[in-house]
Amino acid sequence: MNRQRTASPRPGRRILRATGALLATAVVGATLVAAPTSAAPLDPSPATADVTLTAPAVVENACATPRPGKARCLAKGRVDRVTRQAGLAASAATDRRVGARGTGALATAATRPPGYGADQLRKAYGLPATGSTATVAVLIAGDVPHAEADLAVYRATYKLPPCRSSTGCFRKVNQQGRAAPLPAGDPGWALEGSMDVQMVSAACPTCRILLVTADDPSLENLAAATETARRLGASVASHSYGADESGYALTVKRPYRSDRMISVVSSGDWGFTTASFPAALPDVIAVGGTSLRRSTSARGWSERVWEFAGSGCSAWFPKPAGQKDTHCAMRTVSDISAVADPQTGVAVYDTWENPFGPDWVVLGGTSTSAPLVAGMVGAARAGRTVRTSALYGRTAFVNDVVGGTNGFCGGDYLCRGVKGYDAPSGIGTPRGLRVFTG
Repeated sequence: MNRQRTASPRPGRRILRATGALLATAVVGATLVAAPTSAAPLDPSPATADVTLTAPAVVENACATPRPGKARCLAKGRVDRVTRQAGLAASAATDRRVGARGTGALATAATRPPGYGADQLRKAYGLPATGSTATVAVLIAGDVPHAEADLAVYRATYKLPPCRSSTGCFRKVNQQGRAAPLPAGDPGWALEGSMDVQMVSAACPTCRILLVTADDPSLENLAAATETARRLGASVASHSYGADESGYALTVKRPYRSDRMISVVSSGDWGFTTASFPAALPDVIAVGGTSLRRSTSARGWSERVWEFAGSGCSAWFPKPAGQKDTHCAMRTVSDISAVADPQTGVAVYDTWENPFGPDWVVLGGTSTSAPLVAGMVGAARAGRTVRTSALYGRTAFVNDVVGGTNGFCGGDYLCRGVKGYDAPSGIGTPRGLRVFTG
């Protein structure tokens, strides 16, 4: 396991701050210190709250800004001191139990990892503990060297059934569909891969997982990896990456459009702006993002538009048949949503050169929402039957997301959470699996 627990966030990365909550920050050498002000806690149930999610935090991108023609992974991590300390404590507890008795001891661990776990995510979205054995593909640039071992720890921690390569539940291949050779790994993309397979697991504990590692983050190679996923029998593919759409995207769109496999794609993490590719394709399910918090409502949870959830009007691609909003002549991103705000982020376990330090970290971005929704589609056995256009006729099966904004558009639905459809959250967040089956 990675023992680089004292690593500090490197200066010079893009830093995001939550609006509406001032942060006092200082860079001391190479260590970033974030001190929240006296802003009110985000979670109204402090007695049962995860302390790491009750105060605003500084957030960093896992992946660097890409060169033209390449995609960027969209994972974002909390780097505040409270989250880091909780992650270190949980990581140390995990190490002791794995070292002494193996992953079987993790389900009774006294130190809960920071961030929302699989059990909480299933409660928030009304998901069953069991589902189908559909194959959900996760598309990543580069290898995720510890993917299977880290997935075993995550699943044991949250009492999910094992998913091993020895049983055929987990499989990792290269861009050509072979077990070897695998491409070199990148720490940010590898962390993204760990989150994706773990979020698929949270939403569908019984699904099979196919991890396809593209040679690099070029749009051509990610498209080729997508075709490999389809060829190897995946019915759902999760894509937690994006690039600004352009005419160039027209040359690599074909693998994302298949009657045999639905692609579920992050909407982007830059707020209301140029539409992101491949989310702008009319045949994919574009997944926006919310802030997810506990509440005293009957549901027990509330959601608002996440301030950086991607939304926009395509300049290149037409609307899906069911999309009827009026302020975008072409495709509007997004279709549906789930939790994406790192301030209310998810627990992820990653031991390979984790750029945020501890093995247990709190992550977000629409990199979280896309694999969660992909797992839901897999759990519903809907990968070969659901169509993007059909979602718009199933709004009785979603949680409407009202409130919050992701930019400036004159108060319009394109950048604001309103009743009914809005671009940052789509039709809303899934309430169970029926939105995918009708």
